[in-house]
Amino acid sequence: MNGAAASVLSGTSGRREEAASTAAFPKPRFEDLSSYEAIVKYRRIGQAVGIKTPFFNVHETRSGATAQIDGKTFINFASYDYLGLNQAPDVGEAAKEAIDAYGTSVSASRIVAGERPFHNALEKDLADFYGAEDAIVMVSGHATNVTTISELMNSNDLIICDELMHNSALVGSAASGATVKSFRHNNLDALERILREHRGHHTRALIVVEGLYSMDGDFPDLARLVALKEHYGAWLMVDEAHGLGVVGKTGRGVAEHFDIDPSRVDIWMGTLSKTLGACGGYIAGSAVLVEILKYKAPGFVYSVGMSPPVAAAARTALRKLIDEPERVTKLQANGQLFMKEAQAAGLDTGTSAGLAVVPVMVGDSLKAVKLTERLHERGVIALPIIYPAVPLKAARLRFFITSEHTHEQLRETVRITKEELSKLSRDVLGAAARKVISMF
Repeated sequence: MNGAAASVLSGTSGRREEAASTAAFPKPRFEDLSSYEAIVKYRRIGQAVGIKTPFFNVHETRSGATAQIDGKTFINFASYDYLGLNQAPDVGEAAKEAIDAYGTSVSASRIVAGERPFHNALEKDLADFYGAEDAIVMVSGHATNVTTISELMNSNDLIICDELMHNSALVGSAASGATVKSFRHNNLDALERILREHRGHHTRALIVVEGLYSMDGDFPDLARLVALKEHYGAWLMVDEAHGLGVVGKTGRGVAEHFDIDPSRVDIWMGTLSKTLGACGGYIAGSAVLVEILKYKAPGFVYSVGMSPPVAAAARTALRKLIDEPERVTKLQANGQLFMKEAQAAGLDTGTSAGLAVVPVMVGDSLKAVKLTERLHERGVIALPIIYPAVPLKAARLRFFITSEHTHEQLRETVRITKEELSKLSRDVLGAAARKVISMF
């Protein structure tokens, strides 16, 4: 290094040291964030009671009704793939052909880099599926809810959500600046009271519900929701992330279940990952709604367009859903079998409709995590849902049922779950564990 270069570096270093020594505030630490403190707390509790984290297990092969972890095959209830379409050879072939034709990425947002034929084809198919004028696909289901709700609503407006709405809808509602109210889960009398008391004070109102609730496996009374939104002049948004391919005789969702014209719902939202073996989200509705989102929604305008293999896989899977309704029939039969077997064994399945999502209520968070560990030891994967994802005393294991699970797998899982839950009580965790818990 020559003298000049050394002098420059030395001067720069000196200025940095001087700035550091005269800083008015200490440098913030990620370790001081409350979110990290909570992670550390739960990790310490787990270590104290000898429980390993059940999260982030590495699945070594394609997961469906079974999964492979550390070379061992498990009965798997931790993946969606409700209709087994992630396993369908023609869905994979469609993705490969799209890569050959268009590559692995469209490289930029569609408003900048332009459209591709598969974007328009998938959106047309989704619009037709819902009897809507148009549809739009985005690369993230979570971002679809956030950007749609926050773009459509503002500080003059009112958003009313079911209290068990997915985080993405809640984040989008908060970001909009609108007044946000929630009502007790599926209590439409409470929803009507809010509309009666508050609708007149706001320019627009939006009611947000799910077509099938991902934590409880139940669904709302769509007929009454439509009547309420029409009477009070509100938009109705239905998140069909878990309803697509699951609810209704042929899997067309909660509108099919109630035999309601889907055009009476203003905004249909869904994801491509639960049933369609892909990734991303969509909105279906009026042509004006879709045009607004295409030109104004930040999550679409400033985000890369959906990749060729993902769009092709989703479109092929959607066609198979339509052409092979027997997959839906098999899924629903499996869900009913699992729930009936669970209830006969004395397990609490909450308010589940027995379709694709069936919780087994445990109550205590530590017991739920311990039960997950016990099931894992016996070859079953079912993850715990604990506070704050659910209320403090509402911890549960959540079982995602698919059309590909065998009756033997379902019955065996119920038997194992019953046996292991019967062995567990707070006493099993021991006095030492309770002492550790009391410290936090």
